[in-house]
Amino acid sequence: MSIVRTGQTVAEDGVFLRWRVQGNGIPFVCSNGVGVSTFFWKYILESHTTDFAVLTWDYRGHGDSDRNLDPHDADMSIERHAKDLLCILAEAFPDSTDNIILMGHSMGCQVNLEAYRHLGERVGAIFHLLGTAGNALSTFGGFEYSPYVFRAIRRLTFKLGHRANTLLHPLLVSRIAWPFASTFALVDPIYTKYEDFRPYLEHLATMDMRLFTRAVWACQEHSAWDLLSDIHCPVLVVAAENDGFTPISCAQQITKQIPNASMVVLADGSHAALIEQPEIINYHVDKILQHL
Repeated sequence: MSIVRTGQTVAEDGVFLRWRVQGNGIPFVCSNGVGVSTFFWKYILESHTTDFAVLTWDYRGHGDSDRNLDPHDADMSIERHAKDLLCILAEAFPDSTDNIILMGHSMGCQVNLEAYRHLGERVGAIFHLLGTAGNALSTFGGFEYSPYVFRAIRRLTFKLGHRANTLLHPLLVSRIAWPFASTFALVDPIYTKYEDFRPYLEHLATMDMRLFTRAVWACQEHSAWDLLSDIHCPVLVVAAENDGFTPISCAQQITKQIPNASMVVLADGSHAALIEQPEIINYHVDKILQHL
């Protein structure tokens, strides 16, 4: 059984962040999507904790990290999450380490790119799963007006205040949540076990919806497109054929702009491909890792 270490790191602004390291070896960092805790990394952990020290962690306002944040002025920016990750790395791996592996899902891709600005040559490889490099709502669902729609949703959520939580939380854990997610291609019900997706709905139902919409909007405000041409470590970009959040065109643009990037498209995969097709993802990840 691999060694497990857990910790709580306090960021410079006083917010505490929970993390977990399983296994020994080179740090293998897993950065979550927005509104998600660490449960989607289940199959990555099963495959890689023998050879790597796999770090999973929760963003501020998420999971087991500090939830006691004022939704009106909490810093939920991508840059802030990246700084939080650097604080965790310094505490979880106090000895200077090279060849750090960065793996991100959805918003975690943007967080990792921002962390790369600081880590630079210390990064051995990047695995960019089902995410973009910035301005995420501009390509959301292939709908050009998504930023305007979400801005209206965000304003309504703050206008409702805590009542937004009262209205939405029961729906997220109701019987209609799974059929809704399946119907609108948020997840592929053929490839996905409900017990693997249920933790996402249950976790989202515990979040302050104002913090959640603030975090989503931060994905739109952030951009690391300018960074891509300066990334020189191996990068694997994974896209999914039926990803209703991030279209394949984003993955294609990212792959073209990073000098040493390759791309894989998962047939029939959705934005939840981490729990739909983990064997295929792990296969392509391992092909990169064996050459590091």
